[in-house]
Parts: sequence; structure tokens; C-alpha cells
Amino acid sequence: MTFNEFLHQRFLGNDVLAYLTCALILLLGYGFKTLLSRLLSHLLFKFIGEKTEGVSEAQFEALLVKPLGVLVFLITIFLAFQVLDYPVRNSELAGDEPWPKLLAFRIYQIGVISATAWVAARLVDFATLVFRRRAETQPSRLTSQLLPFAKDLLKAFIYIAAFLVILGKVFGVNVTALIGGLGIGGLAVAFAAKETLENLIASFTIFLDQPFAVGDLVEVGGVSGTVEKVGFRSTRLRTAEKSFVTVPNRSMIDKPLDNLSLRTARRVSFTLALSHTTTSEQLRRIVAEAQQLIQEHPLTTPEVQIKFSALTPAAKEITVQYFVETTNYDEYLNVKEDVNYRLVETVEHQGGTFASVGTTVVQITNPLRGLESGPG
Repeated sequence: MTFNEFLHQRFLGNDVLAYLTCALILLLGYGFKTLLSRLLSHLLFKFIGEKTEGVSEAQFEALLVKPLGVLVFLITIFLAFQVLDYPVRNSELAGDEPWPKLLAFRIYQIGVISATAWVAARLVDFATLVFRRRAETQPSRLTSQLLPFAKDLLKAFIYIAAFLVILGKVFGVNVTALIGGLGIGGLAVAFAAKETLENLIASFTIFLDQPFAVGDLVEVGGVSGTVEKVGFRSTRLRTAEKSFVTVPNRSMIDKPLDNLSLRTARRVSFTLALSHTTTSEQLRRIVAEAQQLIQEHPLTTPEVQIKFSALTPAAKEITVQYFVETTNYDEYLNVKEDVNYRLVETVEHQGGTFASVGTTVVQITNPLRGLESGPG
């Protein structure tokens, strides 16, 4: 048997040459899928390069190489099997076709549609990156909050559309009739997903009313933290302990919310407990000097209250209250520390002393009082 005769030997309805050609196309497609995907991403970036706002081609390529590679290889599979009598076309898929042939073609269709949706989702990621870069030149609270939400919303639409296309093209479902027939069934689903819908509506309320934005420090429902993301269903907070708390959007608008980042100043309030050995004149000088040093501090407001507020068995108490003009927590702590050092220096300078913690005052009566009259 000559080599030419061997190539034309037929197995399962195809000759050897067809099988070899199919295998060669598959090998070439698998071997060059990354190269072809990079070439496609390069051509696409050239087409939109003037509107990328400084986003590099490497970033664009990193997003698209994998999904484009999968799509290119799936197209290669289709071209390879076109050489054979497999897979069959939609018009040839009758009820008498072997089920393995039908299953393989359905899986192939699902793969192509899914890969196309993947590419579209990565393009959304790239568009978000471009708009975020543009927002860096013109910072906006709404933009920083809206971009992640819009990205998730667009991706959800892409995946839902891909699912509907799979239902219609792969499984032959009448999608229009399916959507139109969601009457009573849709109401049942709506009732079942009541909380999810409430959270979704609450997310739109957050964007319209803007009680807070990404990066704000908020306190709601006993939880305080920095807003990292506002999603469809929930808002994610990073607490001071670095834990990640997820709060439903409905709770973010139904419960009292304190946006700590919008405060113009932070209040400081505490009590100085001085010992009873501190004289009244020393107290007056300590109060006056403390009032002056806090008012003259560059990061405090003029509203300073320092009063000799209480005389207890353990100490002479001076109430101190002032406001620090900053919304930065670290700067707030630094101002408190600086003022505390100065207050200690003031008390020491005026000769006062601080009361000991846990001091118990015991009054001792005359021990000889009961003996003055002698035995009865």
C-alpha cells in the first residue's frame, strides 16, 4: 500500500488525510492562539488607542489575551472539524442524529457564547479603568462610587444576555415568549426575592441621595468603618480592626447613619482629677493656663470649656472639652497627645498633683472620745 493510498483510506466516513488535516489545524490553533489573541488585542487597541486616557496597551492586553485566546481556539476547533463531517450544522441536527454528535455541538455553542460574553465583560473592565483614570484628573465623590456599581451592572446585563442567547440558540427556547409569560410567575419570584429587590432599590437611593461615598467613614447599626464598595445588594465596610463587614443596602438607608467623614471637627472630652493637696489658687492658674494653651493650638477651635466641675472625696475634678479641626483620625490622635502633654506640664508648672487612682479617703474620729467619761 502506497502512502497516497494510506492517506485515502476511510474510517468512520472520513479518510486519513481529513483526520490529519483536522489534527494539524487543531495543533496550529492551540500553538498560535496566544499569538493570535495578542495580535487581535493589538489591532483593537490601535483602533481605540486615542481614547484610553493613558491606560497602557499592556493593561489592555492583560485583560483580553485569555478570553480572546479561548475564543480563537474555539473558532479553530470549528474550522478543524469542518474538514470532517463533524460537527454538523444546525440545519442537519434532526431527531435521528446520534446523541454524542448533538451533545458535542451543544457544548461547542455554549463555549463560543460564553467566551464572547467573557470578552465583552473584559471590555467593560477596560472601559471602567479608562473612566477611573479620567476621574483621577477630575475627582468626584459620585464618580468613585458610581464606577464599580456601573461595572457590575453592565457585567450582569452581559451575562444575562448570554444566558438568554444560550437558551434561544442552543436549546431552542422561545425567549420572547418566556419573558412575556413571566406574569404570575414573575410576581411569585418578586415576592420570593423581596429583600434582594429592596436592597437593589436601596442602592439606587444611595446613588441619588448620596448620604455617603466610597472612602467615607460611617457608623450605622452599631457598625463603623470605611466604605470600600457599594454593590447591588450590600455595602462593604472596613472597620478599625481591619475586618470586612457587609451591610445590606436597605440597612444603610433605613437606620440612622452617621457620616463621620463629614464632621467639621472631632470632640475631645475628659476629666482631670487633681489631688486635694492642690490649692484653690493653683486650680485657678491651672484652669486659666490650660484654657489659653488649648485655644492657641493651631488645630483646635475657639470653643474650649475648662471648668472646676466637681469636688469629690477622692479628687478635685476639672472638666476639659474642646474640638479638633480635622477629619483625619491619625491627626486627631496627634493633637490629643500634644494637648495632653501640655496639660501635664501645666499642672506640674503650677505645683499641682494628680489624684491617685483608686484612692480611698477614710475619716478617723477621736479614738479617746468614748474613754473621756471613764468606765460606767
